[in-house]
Amino acid sequence: MKTGHVNPDFELEKQEITGLDTVSYNLLEPQLVQAALQRGEATLGRGGAVLVSTGQFTGRSPNDKFVVRTPDVEDDIWWENNQPMDPDAFDRLQADMLEHMKGRDYFVQDLFGGADPANRLDVRVITELAWHALFARTMLRRPEREELDGFVADFTIINSPSFKADPARHGCRSETVIALNFEKKLILIGNTEYAGEIKKSVFTLLNYILPGKGIMAMHCSANHAPGNPVDTAVFFGLSGTGKTTLSADPSRVLIGDDEHGWSDRGTFNFEGGCYAKTINLSPEAEPEIFATTSKFGTIIENMVFDPETLELDFEDDSLTANMRCAYPLDYISNASDTALGGHPKNIIMLTCDAFGVLPPIARLTPAQAMYHFLSGFTSKVAGTERGVTEPEPTFSTCFGAPFMPRRPEVYGNLLRDKIAKHGATCWLVNTGWTGGAYGTGTRMPIKATRALLSAALDGSLAEAKFRKDPNFGFDVPVSVPGLDDALLDPRQTWSDPDAYDRQAQKLVEMFADNFGKYADYIDEDVKAVAIGQ
Repeated sequence: MKTGHVNPDFELEKQEITGLDTVSYNLLEPQLVQAALQRGEATLGRGGAVLVSTGQFTGRSPNDKFVVRTPDVEDDIWWENNQPMDPDAFDRLQADMLEHMKGRDYFVQDLFGGADPANRLDVRVITELAWHALFARTMLRRPEREELDGFVADFTIINSPSFKADPARHGCRSETVIALNFEKKLILIGNTEYAGEIKKSVFTLLNYILPGKGIMAMHCSANHAPGNPVDTAVFFGLSGTGKTTLSADPSRVLIGDDEHGWSDRGTFNFEGGCYAKTINLSPEAEPEIFATTSKFGTIIENMVFDPETLELDFEDDSLTANMRCAYPLDYISNASDTALGGHPKNIIMLTCDAFGVLPPIARLTPAQAMYHFLSGFTSKVAGTERGVTEPEPTFSTCFGAPFMPRRPEVYGNLLRDKIAKHGATCWLVNTGWTGGAYGTGTRMPIKATRALLSAALDGSLAEAKFRKDPNFGFDVPVSVPGLDDALLDPRQTWSDPDAYDRQAQKLVEMFADNFGKYADYIDEDVKAVAIGQ
């Protein structure tokens, strides 16, 4: 099967996809860049980067995402967290979208979700925009050319931004729709050009499929010590907490920046690329990620640039604070060739605390780790979702509730069992505010966070003296070489300690109120954490 070969009969008919004009099948990056430029979808930036705008939608649309309520998933889906769609409504949506697609050009990419061949998902992505095909090819795992012969998709994603849903006819909320049908093994995306919907749709699929095999699906980044995959660390966290930045440590090997699985064989990346936020990105703080913004084929989303020089403005967030770049994993010099690691030796749970209460790092017992994993406390950062303009405290269970089709305790129990079996050490790291809440305090210094993480990963932090946090009961280091001791005790960073105490009590109560929903599903030792914090 030749690169760029136009092949209109390559099994699309099996899904009743007919009447398309030109179907471009498995184009490589140069051809996709060329197509995006010729079609007016993008501007060629410095170094061959692809500059695009996603229009009205500069972040995910979680309120427009649906799971089709079919008998095969009825008892497994966490319906309180996943909006149901009637199967008949989905059938109408599918028929109308396929009719809309007729006479139009489409791009098809056959790709893998997962670096572990034994546990990967074979995904066919059909896109209306050439740059969306480039995005899918960048972010998922790219098969070798010989692997495309006889490729059979486990799931198919159709992304048609020009299609507008009809809420009354299609059982959705607006003209925008992301609908997952596990029975038909089909995902339909309409009326949004935000490419992240493709990436997170595959993640949602894996989050449903893998736990049924005893594999933990994780919204995390991961790295390991050079030459020693056994020394693997995973970093849980929502967007904006520092997963990409903190895992891209030049002294360690990067496995991946956002989505991983933990099987009986170890850790594996779901993806083949990174999707980094670029707001305030600097060559001093993050040189390797910064360098990707002027490399061939890197997709630059929603960044302001000079129309003559094409110089990017990393501080101008007038389009969105969620400006991003998508680049292949191998654009990072210390990236793993295999995207595989061992069983995690250290588990880091990243949180962006807008209250300014949590310390920069704390050591967790296994029960505390499950408590904080199920709590998933952080602050939504401006731009990640539509309508979020400043940090917004939230509890997103498993540090990824929008992508979790199953109930939280399914993932929590898997994590608990794997920690128990493999003996991982767990840490809670606050990349949010210190010296006060958002608006009065300052963001935690990234140099301090890096220093604390390095000490945790090399084992030296375990030798430090710890104190018991009076609010949450976890262990906090008293002193770490090279850091101001006051930074390790948030109360000391506030000008008004009594105000800190009031804020801390408020946060403790928020945790307790949120955790009540899990009372019937968790072990007694985790309940004890909730009661005794």
